[in-house]
Amino acid sequence: MNPKILILIGFMALSLAMMGIAVILPVGFAFSIIRVVLLILAVIFDVLAFASRYYTYLMLPFLKQHSRNIVISDQPPYWISTTGDCIVRKEGDIYTATAYINIPLYVSSSEMTDEEKLRFANQVSRLVGLSRDPVRFSSELYLMNKDDYLQKLKDNISEMEDAEAKLIDKKAPENELEHVKGKLSMWRKMLDTMSNNISFELGTFATVSSKGVKEFEAITIVQQKAKELMNGIATTLGIPPNIVTGNDILKYVEPEYLIPYTTITEQISRNIQHEVS
Repeated sequence: MNPKILILIGFMALSLAMMGIAVILPVGFAFSIIRVVLLILAVIFDVLAFASRYYTYLMLPFLKQHSRNIVISDQPPYWISTTGDCIVRKEGDIYTATAYINIPLYVSSSEMTDEEKLRFANQVSRLVGLSRDPVRFSSELYLMNKDDYLQKLKDNISEMEDAEAKLIDKKAPENELEHVKGKLSMWRKMLDTMSNNISFELGTFATVSSKGVKEFEAITIVQQKAKELMNGIATTLGIPPNIVTGNDILKYVEPEYLIPYTTITEQISRNIQHEVS
């Protein structure tokens, strides 16, 4: 049953109970004081009953504060669709599917001339009329994931160190040894530079949603809307947009996915080594 109805019935029952007790109390001065207190409590419960229509979200945690577990919802807030190209959530009997479209922009307004800025502003204004359905255009600044690149640098350093050790064992000519040492020094400097500096990336994307009584219905509709929107973006801006798929969608939904944990761990490790040395 709806929590609003339960709270309303509960307060109304308490009010009736207070009035019933006040009615059956015997006549007397002491009982008159008790009767007045009970009637005041009945009025308070009546006020709370009618106020519960608008303030249930405040009353419910207060009423359940002594319970060990408070279940806000037994349904997940959202999940990635089986097709992997949108997220789905359910409210009541209605499914809502949302697709994220990446818009790769390779230019900055700081590098544009006044004429180019005006042209770009006109292109952006045309994006508003691409769809009859509500579309959200957003830009998000997040940490660039350099984990794979850092691991590649570490692999190159290990490879050069092995090559250096082999040349020393073979007593190779000095020029070959210096060549390997130069590469090793270059990879180490690149790793130090990339590890000690935090790189940011600006992502621009559009989101479109659709609803349906079935999950596959909402997904099918949002896929069609996303394709139409992508065609309009490609025509207007002259760039190839793409639908965000898989766990990459979480980058736009979950804040913790904005920060690549390996990159942050590398940064912390470098800071500790610097403080120790």
